[in-house]
Amino acid sequence: MLIRIGFDIAIACAQPTPVVLKVLVEPDRCRDLRSNDLVATAPFVSLTTDVDVYGNRELRGVAPAGDTEFSMSAIVYTDGRPDPVNLHARQTTPAELPADVLRFLQPSRYCESDLLSAFAWSKFGSVPEGWQRVQAIADHVNSWLTFGYENADMFRTAVGAHAQRRGVCRDFAHLAIALCRAMNIPARYCNGYLGDIGVPANPSPMDFNAWFETFIGDQWYTFDARHNQRRVGRIVISRGLDAADCAILHTFGQHVLKRFTVETLEIMQPNIVAA
Repeated sequence: MLIRIGFDIAIACAQPTPVVLKVLVEPDRCRDLRSNDLVATAPFVSLTTDVDVYGNRELRGVAPAGDTEFSMSAIVYTDGRPDPVNLHARQTTPAELPADVLRFLQPSRYCESDLLSAFAWSKFGSVPEGWQRVQAIADHVNSWLTFGYENADMFRTAVGAHAQRRGVCRDFAHLAIALCRAMNIPARYCNGYLGDIGVPANPSPMDFNAWFETFIGDQWYTFDARHNQRRVGRIVISRGLDAADCAILHTFGQHVLKRFTVETLEIMQPNIVAA
């Protein structure tokens, strides 16, 4: 299966402003690219590629004063299978966790797991550890929060989402992550492309999506509290403790967003009949 991904983002800056973009496919998926994922700019901005502390590919440059457009279109191969399931995946105790996984048990800016600990243990303490407990958390968040683009709030945290019972995909991910960490389950935030493949088309404008991964069964597994189903065609562009580590576009100075469009579409290929 081939998926076309892309975006077109335009901003306006009052003065030259340093920017960091995290919009490129994760390093492990570069081999699946069937076309280059170079980011074009107008006017020209010199962008350098770097890797952050979480292994995410990022672009750095300086946007000039005035309007600047960043755009990209690429084709990615995916095997067409839904997110893996392992109902027998066991929960690893903190004492057994690899050092690079242990940090995903810590509270973070948007995921105050320490403040949700008492609720988490009262709600999920009797649920069997491992896959069942993570799924129970995803089920709870999916039913507890009401999704709506009008609910977007860049300052809302997991505690805020839990109290207000509304949010967008990042809020669903933040709350699920915080509850998992409160239960000693390492969880990390994921941002990426997720098109309407194998599901009814969503009439709303396409956007980047947020979901989460948990470390159970000695590996990372994908969960999605917003959609709460195994999906086809996820393409990760960044991971971190929460959304603060995965901003699509971060400017070191003020900017005005002028345009924002995202594309994630399956490319329908003609059937090939053997002679």
